[in-house]
Amino acid sequence: MKLAIPKEHLDGETRVAASVDTVKKLTALGLEVVVETGAGAGASISDALYQEAGAKIAASETEALKDADIVFKVRAPSDEELGMMKRGAMLAAILNPYDDKARFQKYAAAGVNAFAMELMPRISRAQSMDVLSSQSNLAGYKAVINAAAAFTRAMPMMMTAAGTIAPARVFIMGVGVAGLQAIATAKRLGAIVSATDVRSATKEQVESLGGTFIMVESEESGDAAGGYAKEMSDDYKRRQAALVAEHIKKQDIVITTALIPGRPAPELVSEEMVKTMKPGSILVDLAAERGGNCPLTEAGKTVVKHGVTLIGELNVAGQLAVDASSLYAKNLLNFITPMIDKETKALAINWEDETITGTCLTRDGQVVHPSLREGGN
Repeated sequence: MKLAIPKEHLDGETRVAASVDTVKKLTALGLEVVVETGAGAGASISDALYQEAGAKIAASETEALKDADIVFKVRAPSDEELGMMKRGAMLAAILNPYDDKARFQKYAAAGVNAFAMELMPRISRAQSMDVLSSQSNLAGYKAVINAAAAFTRAMPMMMTAAGTIAPARVFIMGVGVAGLQAIATAKRLGAIVSATDVRSATKEQVESLGGTFIMVESEESGDAAGGYAKEMSDDYKRRQAALVAEHIKKQDIVITTALIPGRPAPELVSEEMVKTMKPGSILVDLAAERGGNCPLTEAGKTVVKHGVTLIGELNVAGQLAVDASSLYAKNLLNFITPMIDKETKALAINWEDETITGTCLTRDGQVVHPSLREGGN
């Protein structure tokens, strides 16, 4: 079977769907791995390294995708790329189905069996396939580094002969994978860290990393299925906003990470709150791609408003392309490995498996994901 790794064409996408290590393991499974020339350039992987690992190098995307049984990508394919794929091919990538609903109809029309890796269910045995976790972990780390680079003061407390420098105060909003890594990174840099989340279960995690947990006292729970956060009531949002508004005045750096699957990012920091922040403070909005947690965020830009620097960079994990590609490629390897029959080396997909039903958008020309079919949420 042929597995294709085409070059990513989306502006600013530095990642690639295969590493040297995963190419070795994919070929050991009996797959013929074909990588488009230059596909790994953004992640510092040369064609020669892929060849040494056992891959064949295709001179063009057309050559790479022709007759491929499996296609691994980072981002969704373009119409042109879809046209190069054969009917019945398996596609695994970050497909963003909720924001691009016309797109998955095209996968069905092309006869491609499409799997959205970001819909991987949050169950124990699927942790090694969870692309949201692997990429968010890096994004949380990089958010703190970007904030520190833009901040015009030092992060840790410093005692010098000329005087003492007070440590920076960092506030993390949203304690998922990205938020937890942001807390850990900010603590390592010597900051005083606090965090908030609608899920009460995160309190212990925040405190175990040395942070202070800030939360509205309420019987309402923000815990949703699979460890995600759910949208809260208007009353809770009002009380949370009041608590945050008071806390945010004293912060030097605020990092927002809140996302709700299938919906625009919730507003956590209003313009009025930004106005109360100290001049020179920083707000890093990791939800910029989904509309932002602050209405002043401008996707893909760093702007200064009301004396506050707002960083709305996109594809933050992609700024660490080597590690992001390595982890994402491993996620894909772990996803495909159970599907390869050890004797025949052919695809043997268990269509009833939870990792398959959770991620499969289209199969045999039909839209099959429950949340995307007519009447789905």
